Amino acid sequence: MSSTSTTTTTRIGGSNQPTHILMFPYPAQGHMLAFLDLTHHLALQDFMITIITTPKNHKILGPLLSAHPATIHTLVFPFPSYANLSSGVENIMDIGGPGNIAMMNALSKLKEPIVQWFHSHPNPPVALISDFFLGWTLQLANQINIPRISFSSIAALQFSILDKCWSVLSLVRETSPSVVDFPNIPGSPSFRVELMPSVFRRCRESNPETDFIKDFLATNISSWGIVINTFEGFEGDYLRYLKNRAGHHRVYGVGPLNLLGTKKRHVLENNRDSADVLAWLDSCPDDSVLYVCFGSQKLLNRQQMVALAAGLERSGVRFLWVVKTGTAEEAAEGYGEVPDGFEEKVGNRGLVVKGWASQLLILNHRAVGGFLNHCGWNSMLEASGAGVTRILGWPMEADQHVNAKLLVELRGVVKRVCEGGEAVPDPDELAKEIAELMKGDAPERMRAKEWGEKALAAVSAGGSSLRDLDELVRELRQLPRPKPAVAHEGVNGNTAAQ
Repeated sequence: MSSTSTTTTTRIGGSNQPTHILMFPYPAQGHMLAFLDLTHHLALQDFMITIITTPKNHKILGPLLSAHPATIHTLVFPFPSYANLSSGVENIMDIGGPGNIAMMNALSKLKEPIVQWFHSHPNPPVALISDFFLGWTLQLANQINIPRISFSSIAALQFSILDKCWSVLSLVRETSPSVVDFPNIPGSPSFRVELMPSVFRRCRESNPETDFIKDFLATNISSWGIVINTFEGFEGDYLRYLKNRAGHHRVYGVGPLNLLGTKKRHVLENNRDSADVLAWLDSCPDDSVLYVCFGSQKLLNRQQMVALAAGLERSGVRFLWVVKTGTAEEAAEGYGEVPDGFEEKVGNRGLVVKGWASQLLILNHRAVGGFLNHCGWNSMLEASGAGVTRILGWPMEADQHVNAKLLVELRGVVKRVCEGGEAVPDPDELAKEIAELMKGDAPERMRAKEWGEKALAAVSAGGSSLRDLDELVRELRQLPRPKPAVAHEGVNGNTAAQ
C-alpha cells in the first residue's frame, strides 16, 4: 500500500515539530467514545495526532476533526478483506458482539501497511496508543521501536480479569468448572463461567482465530503504559493492583473522560436529532423521569420487549425508553419491536425513541432522576458524572457481568433487576422495582451520590484523573523521537492509504 494526498512542506528533523502520537481506536461505539474523548484531550495539549481508521469509520471522526483541524489527522486504510466478515462490514455496530473475534483478526492485517507508513514519515510518532482489543499492536510497536500504550475503555477490575483469565483458559477448556475464582485480585471476585467476559467465553473453543485473540489480549499488561477510563476514588485498589502486576507506575486512571473540560460530549456528538427528546423532557418535573437504554449493541427479543413494556406501564413512572432497532428480518421476529398499543396506553407519561439519542444530553437533563441500563461501563460513568443516583442494572453480555460484580456487589451503587442476555424479567416485579427506585431513598442511591461526587472531583483541579493525565502528557513529551524519513507527501494533511 502507498500513501497519497496533496504534497506539503515540512521541516525535516526540525526542533519546531510537535510531538507526534499515533492512535488506533477499535471500531465499536463502546470502545470509541472514551478513546475519542482521550484524543480530544491530547489534542488540547498541542500534540500532533494521527488516527488510524477505515473509510466507513472515518465519518465517526468528523466532529473531532472539525474541532482540531490543525492537530488531528487521519491515516485511512481500506478495510482488510477477511473470510469471516461480510464485505462492507467495518464496525461492530454492523454485526454485533459475536463479530469481535473476526474484527480483531481482520484489523491485524493492517500491521505491515502501518509499518511502511511509519518508515516513510518525516516526523514519525513517538508512541502508539491503541485500544486493548488491538493487543497485537504491541508487536507492531516493538517492530517500529516505539512504546505502545494500551487504552482501556473498560473498568480496571474488568481489565484485571481479562489479564488473568487466560491463565485459567486451559483449565476451563479441560474441566468445564461452573465457577472461576480470582483470589489474587482485590475483592477476590468469582464468576460463573457463563458470566465471564464474552471474549473469553468465545475463546473456549481453540482454533486459529481464537488463539490469536487469546495470545494478544494476554499481552496488554506488557505494554509500556496502560490508560484506563476510571478514577482513583472508585477503583484505586484495582489501579494499584495493575501497577504491581505491570511492574511499573505507568498505569493511569483518567476518567470519567467524558467530563474532561465539559459535562457534555458536544465536541463529539451531533445533537440536532435530540430536539424532540429535549422538548419532552423540558415538559417533565425535575428528577421524575426514568431513562431506559441498553446500549448500542444489544437487541432485545420479543419476550423481553413485552416484559419491559409491561413493567414500565405498570410502574406508573414517567420514562424515556431509547429502543435499539434491528433489520427488517429481525423486526419480523419481534426483535426491538415495541408491543402494539403500548405508546397509546402510556400516553404522555412515556416517550419511546427508536434508534439513537444523545445519552449525555439525556442524563444531564434536570428531569432525569433514574436510569435502567445494561451496566455498560461508559453508561455508568456518564450517569455518575451527570449526578444520576437511582440506577437499576440488567447486565447482559460483554463486560457487563463483571461491571455488575463491581457496581452491585463490591461497591453497592446499583441494584440488579435482571441478569442475562436471554433472561426475561417478571413485569410485576420490574414495575415494583422501578416505582420504589423513583420514589424512595435506597442505600444504593446515597452511595451512588458519593460515587458521582468523587467522579467530579477526579476531573477537577487537583483531582486524581487530571494528575494522571498530566503525568501521561509529561511522559509522552519526554519520549525520544524516532529517526525521520527524508521525504514524504501528505504529512500535514489527512492521508489515504491505497
